[in-house]
Amino acid sequence: MNVAVVGLGKIGVPLAVQFASKGATVAGYDVDPARVDAINARRNPLRGEPGLDEMLPSAVASGRLRATADARDAVADAEAVVLIVPVDIGPSHQPDFTLLDAAVDAVAPHLRRGVLVIVETTVPVGTTRGRVGARIAAASGFAPTTDFSLAFSPERVSSGTVLRDLRIYPKVVGGIDAHSAARATQFYRSLLDAEVMALRDAETAEFSKLAETTYRDVNIALANEFARIGDRLGVDALQAIEASNTQPYSHIHTPGAGVGGHCIPVYPYFLADAQAELIPAARRINDDMAGYAVARLARALRTIDGATVVVLGLAYRANVKEWRHSSAFGLASALGGAGARVYVHDPLFTAEEVRACGLEPPPTFPLAADALAVQAWHDAYRPDGRCAIDFAKFPGLRAVLDGRAVLDPAAVEGAGIAYVGVGR
Repeated sequence: MNVAVVGLGKIGVPLAVQFASKGATVAGYDVDPARVDAINARRNPLRGEPGLDEMLPSAVASGRLRATADARDAVADAEAVVLIVPVDIGPSHQPDFTLLDAAVDAVAPHLRRGVLVIVETTVPVGTTRGRVGARIAAASGFAPTTDFSLAFSPERVSSGTVLRDLRIYPKVVGGIDAHSAARATQFYRSLLDAEVMALRDAETAEFSKLAETTYRDVNIALANEFARIGDRLGVDALQAIEASNTQPYSHIHTPGAGVGGHCIPVYPYFLADAQAELIPAARRINDDMAGYAVARLARALRTIDGATVVVLGLAYRANVKEWRHSSAFGLASALGGAGARVYVHDPLFTAEEVRACGLEPPPTFPLAADALAVQAWHDAYRPDGRCAIDFAKFPGLRAVLDGRAVLDPAAVEGAGIAYVGVGR
């Protein structure tokens, strides 16, 4: 089977490699020539994604995988085309279809009649049928259901475990008609090892991805609410949550200094027009946590104006080089707004990459600082890591904000430093 994967990002590359490993002949399309060249040269552009260093070079060497920046070259012979180009949100939290629209418009004129098109990008309900299908029909002259099949199957993987997740997480599929659903179901059953779940239609499948992501956002917001209540009452909310979760019906997440990543801070907004009440409230709570954590730190320092604070971790979570919607931005903004001199350190990013995100890396590390703020506790920060954190090496250190509940409060306070937690 000839397959085209449109979008060679952190999910598109592993997806293309997975398809090739199952015997498909895969053409990956991307507008980034450097990424295309790297893949064709058998170099893995996603260092740190387990399995790719071994699987990608062999897939290219076998002729099962190639990359191209030419849309016609990628899709003209493809029997199936998988779209995995991100949809983000704009400044007003509205879905931004710019990249997805551009990808569809690039490939649609070159599709062969009878092609199966699958959208894996997480999108608002109705996008597959009403937006992608309509754009394909307009650009190709093909009629949906008659001349091409169209389905939605959400990506459900996480950075750092993509190939593993593709093996174990059930693949959800929904078509714009029964024939499209059947073709997409058979497609994934032939190229994945995971169970394939066929839902009623594309819209139900779209909603399923938004529901699972929004559940996590609301759950985290509840945990953050518990943390704030615990702080007011003078109790350890984290210990209380741990105890609560020993009851089999309780699955409370962990509170912290914010929610980051390309999924949880974004996809709940795709339901904004559904007259929801709980969902936007959860978003507000989670977005406010960076400011709340900084306010707690300010009380420990007595004043934060003029203080030097180092945020540990640009990445949105530990050990993953991904900065989109990271809470580091919220922490840096709240700290700067309170008058602090803010540096952001991350062993996964170069100083130039930190600056490219609009943040300032520390001139040296360790350095004199009034406070540290833990945002992503990478393995490199642990005692045996290459950037092991030793509080004694930060002259003038007075407080540590533990935004991820990873430090031992007694150890911090035993070093003569104020420990500031969220819910602890």
